[in-house]
Amino acid sequence: MSDVLLLTGPSGSGKTTVARLVATDASGPTVHLTTDEFYRAIRTGFVAPWLAEAQHQNEVVVDAIVATVGVYTRGGYDVVVDGIIGPWFLGPFRAAAAEWRMSYVVLRPDLDTTLRRGQARDGVELTDVDALTGLHGAFADLGELEAHAIDTSMLDPAATAAEVRKAVASGDYLLSA
Repeated sequence: MSDVLLLTGPSGSGKTTVARLVATDASGPTVHLTTDEFYRAIRTGFVAPWLAEAQHQNEVVVDAIVATVGVYTRGGYDVVVDGIIGPWFLGPFRAAAAEWRMSYVVLRPDLDTTLRRGQARDGVELTDVDALTGLHGAFADLGELEAHAIDTSMLDPAATAAEVRKAVASGDYLLSA
């Protein structure tokens, strides 16, 4: 059975950097899937995923990600998925969880750290203060999944990756179907 790590949190929380570290240092064959690439693949008709009118697009993208994870796991790979996968998008992942051992880890630095990190990025990454603040707020209360959050405000990427590895190894971050 393959291991799947859903590494999530608001934009600017360090997901991609940490996922790259975790996947690169894995003990077995491991794939790093960045959900941003699935969104960037939409060339015509793209809607910013944090907008209400993006709901259908986001559901299609999540289904594509779940299908891709399934192909890799059936091929014997572990998968680290990094992206904004809030509890509201876990349904399709949970439905597939019978085939995988799936951990859900939320990187959640404080708002000031999120804004500082988010605005320091360049290129095509999200840097808008209102969007960063809104996405941070979306992960502020995880309800029954609150124990899956790690405060990374004071951690650098290497220390965060170590905490993620420890969290996954503990088994406390597993999601059930």
